[in-house]
Amino acid sequence: MDSGTMLILITVLGIALLLFLVMKSKLQAFVALLISSLFIGLLSGMEMHEVIASIEQGMGGTLGFIAVVVGLGAMFGEMLRVSGGAERLAITLVNKFGDNKVQWALGLTGFIVAIPVFLDVALVILIPIVYSLAQKAKKSTLYFGIPLLAGLAVTHSFVPPTPGPISVASILNADLGWVILFGCLAGIPAMILAGPVFGRYIGNKIDVKVPDFIDQEELQKFKNEKDLPSFGMIFILIMIPLFLILLNTVTGLVLPEGNTARSILTFVGHPFIALTISTLLTFYFLGTKRGYSKDDIQNIATKSLEPAGIIILITGAGGVFKQTLINSGVGDVLGEMMATSNLPLVVVAFIISAFVRVAQGSATVAMITAAGLMSPILGMVEVSQPMLGLLVISIASGATVFSHVNDSGFWLVNRFFGLTEKQTLQTWTVMETIIGFVGFGVVFLISFFV
Repeated sequence: MDSGTMLILITVLGIALLLFLVMKSKLQAFVALLISSLFIGLLSGMEMHEVIASIEQGMGGTLGFIAVVVGLGAMFGEMLRVSGGAERLAITLVNKFGDNKVQWALGLTGFIVAIPVFLDVALVILIPIVYSLAQKAKKSTLYFGIPLLAGLAVTHSFVPPTPGPISVASILNADLGWVILFGCLAGIPAMILAGPVFGRYIGNKIDVKVPDFIDQEELQKFKNEKDLPSFGMIFILIMIPLFLILLNTVTGLVLPEGNTARSILTFVGHPFIALTISTLLTFYFLGTKRGYSKDDIQNIATKSLEPAGIIILITGAGGVFKQTLINSGVGDVLGEMMATSNLPLVVVAFIISAFVRVAQGSATVAMITAAGLMSPILGMVEVSQPMLGLLVISIASGATVFSHVNDSGFWLVNRFFGLTEKQTLQTWTVMETIIGFVGFGVVFLISFFV
């Protein structure tokens, strides 16, 4: 057996070990990724000090970007949650769209809210609105819930600054402007088909009532608007970082290097600065101006970093995994294989991500594992920034399909909608799979023109 084949075999065994540790041993993904990286590094013939150096290099190189972005995004999202901004978006859009198009309003609400707010938190905030609408219309909760879930799931997977695409973009060194652009282009049709279209079908097919454990008095408050921030303010605050990051990408294409305007817009449009600006504005307009004290705002910001911490560490471990593959020589072997392969990179990225997703359940682990495997390949072939953006969305699409009983999201939906396991497979699993395949289909088509 030649050295290249041996390295590939070691990598396969390392991935198998990762899946075993996460699935069977229930080991935290952060630790499982580190152990798998050590396994690959040592068995591939790296010196022990080289393995340690790879850990430091991979962790430091990844967290230098991801920690700042995820941390700022978490504080931004928590301030939006506490202020009632998510409810304001939902109530305003539902009222504007009217009863006949309320599914579209909920899909759009989910799409916007999940940009700064984690999916599970957003669902907890907005699910009472779904219950209230279902009771009022005497329809299945799925009729309204699936469009909302589709909007949340699409943005959660496809559009930065949510942790998944941010993590993959960091590992692949992809420009966030392209990731946002392609994430929206792939996400909007995915949200439409998996949300209002599929939601109307499945809502009429499976009649699910509001769960008995729901407090009816809690629902009543959503039938009338509360003292909430204005819709325009919330929408602008959410759009500011996306606009600045996209503006950075566009100016890099149209303005020459050394141009003063380009330098300023590149600085302001860097994710660090764009998110800092939007977070400070959120602290002021949703905090200080609404009566929160400095201590209140500090406590809200501090609390928001608790769930962000594990995401940051897992992403850092993904950077270690990537760096180990590169330093062990596996990257060179994979790159040579891809150079002689007829499979497009976006297809390879999707397949790897989907396989890991189905095997162990976590979309985050699937994204990071696939990104770690693709990163050394990209070092062997010439890939443009737009293509890197497409690869990020392709990986995100693969990490979305076929959610089933080993995915925490499966059980979150199962509980909040009072579904059986079979009904959850018929609804949530199908919805996620539609999102993944539609997203990949759009990316695949665009890749022919990039």
